[in-house]
Amino acid sequence: MVRRSWICDRGLGFTGGGVTLGGMAASMYIVVQGEDPGYDIYVNGRALARHEDAVEKLALKLGVRPLIEFFSADENLMALLVEGGAGDAELMKQLPPPQWFRGEDGLTTVMALIEALQAEPQQLGSEGVLVLEELREYAVVLRKTAERGLKWHMAVSFR
Repeated sequence: MVRRSWICDRGLGFTGGGVTLGGMAASMYIVVQGEDPGYDIYVNGRALARHEDAVEKLALKLGVRPLIEFFSADENLMALLVEGGAGDAELMKQLPPPQWFRGEDGLTTVMALIEALQAEPQQLGSEGVLVLEELREYAVVLRKTAERGLKWHMAVSFR
């Protein structure tokens, strides 16, 4: 698994304001293993990226694996880091293969977060409702992933 420290050391920032790369906005999204899983996997993920630290703390408080631990870097992300001046082309040679996770594992985390935020979305501030909405979309994708026996991981894109 690509750990947060490995990523941070190479220019991808996880800050109190979310995931950033040189001030660009980020989106955390789901990648399903294979060419086409046969269902829509799109989730905006911008609110989750902006509140990644708070969502991670909430997951730890709930005793579930934080979503960021399902992150796996791939050559496309590393190429973006290098292109943005935040990465090192030599590090791409050291990049471990993508890590894949069972849909059920991610669904456990997402469902716990949804349950905690349904009663009190404002615990994540004014965008708590947006984070909750994105988590519900994640749940749909992860449920379909689990039902089909597919694997997935989190990825980050920048704009």
